[in-house]
Amino acid sequence: MGQSVTQLLHKWRDGDADALEQLTPLVYNSLRQLAGVYMRGERPGHTLQATAVVHEAYQQLVEIDLNWQDRAHFYAMAARIMRRILVDHARAHGRVKRGGDRQQVSLDEAMAVSAEPSPDLMALDESLIHLARQDARKAQVVELHFFGGLTYDEIAETLAISPATVDRELRMAKAWLYRELAVDDGKME
Repeated sequence: MGQSVTQLLHKWRDGDADALEQLTPLVYNSLRQLAGVYMRGERPGHTLQATAVVHEAYQQLVEIDLNWQDRAHFYAMAARIMRRILVDHARAHGRVKRGGDRQQVSLDEAMAVSAEPSPDLMALDESLIHLARQDARKAQVVELHFFGGLTYDEIAETLAISPATVDRELRMAKAWLYRELAVDDGKME
């Protein structure tokens, strides 16, 4: 599938409108699955549905005038766009960092680390922004894995690093994020 997605992205970039029609069902289902993971932690009756996230993200992806390199590049952009959509939605609905009606996203479920409490999406986003200021690559690895659903090999290819480096960066970033989120929740001093 990865190779056909990459080929279709290249054909689409070269002006083949049929390639976009063929690409849509291939990537839409993957994006829907990713959005479903993000939305699992939502409270019942939440106003934003996974399908709406995917639809909005896909519309933005189609409108981007970008030289798509490959499947991993496409999903990396999708990850960034879906992150923005979810965070913007949370902000638009008056959620605050602490308390109130929080949007729960399980860092453990998405990145399979430990059984720590789930951070809210806005706190996670703020922590990722802070991490990016200190170490942009670690933040990008987290974003690609958590929001993009990319494998270690795909992240390695996208960032031109080894899978071992991806593993190390992700482990360090997760530890940093857990610490940062615990400090934000007042659990650490």
